[in-house]
Amino acid sequence: MDLKNSTILITGGTSGIGLELVKQLTEQGAKILATGRNAEALNETKKRFPNTAFFQSDVSDPRDIKSLFVQVTQQFPELNVIINNAGEMRLLDAQDTGKGLEDMTREIDVNLSGTIQMVHQFLPHLIAQPHAAIVNVSSAIAFMAYSSAPVYSASKAGVHAYTQALRLQLSKTSVKVIELIPPGVNTNLQNDWLLQPNPAQMMDVDKLVNVAVKGLKNDSPEIRPFLVSLIKFLSRAIPGQLIKFGHREFEKFQQLNNNK
Repeated sequence: MDLKNSTILITGGTSGIGLELVKQLTEQGAKILATGRNAEALNETKKRFPNTAFFQSDVSDPRDIKSLFVQVTQQFPELNVIINNAGEMRLLDAQDTGKGLEDMTREIDVNLSGTIQMVHQFLPHLIAQPHAAIVNVSSAIAFMAYSSAPVYSASKAGVHAYTQALRLQLSKTSVKVIELIPPGVNTNLQNDWLLQPNPAQMMDVDKLVNVAVKGLKNDSPEIRPFLVSLIKFLSRAIPGQLIKFGHREFEKFQQLNNNK
């Protein structure tokens, strides 16, 4: 992928992986557009990256996606890459009755439905470009269900399967389909968790995005750090043991959740 001559839309671009993508892809010379839900966060990020175009938009709302499409394609008809990065992850206990039915599907609405709807909305525009790409951000948890985050696990497994199917469907078009598969990454995604992860077991966000940029340049269908490749291998070799290892964290979380 020729990043320098690309116009790239990044969802969830005001924090975490999205913010680092804005930074490093700007350094590559790409024209960057980014979305976020929070107006204050958008304004603060705009101060850091004055040459980036920011749009307030929520990928869990189809009306926002339609409005975003109109604004972006009118202002930047040369748009040729979308990165579906916006995501949410919560630790949830299925036996906790404090969550309403609508609230239980939040990760599905943002991570999976948001990705699918963004692709559906922007695909006709991207197909019309001589060179284009769709980048979907999934997770290593797509290969290893994480019992502490059951809905997140389901959403990212869905993103992985959807991306594979989409790649096959678009194989004869000008649109490349790429999956970015992070391991655990030190970002603000975990700020509200009762049980905080061990930072030493997480990847620094700048290192992850550095891997991502190299993968984009090489048009790699799956971009994954070594740790993710290892998890993918172990998920096939010893699936039961791997899931049980992660389940230890749930037992700690459940105790904290019951005592709050």
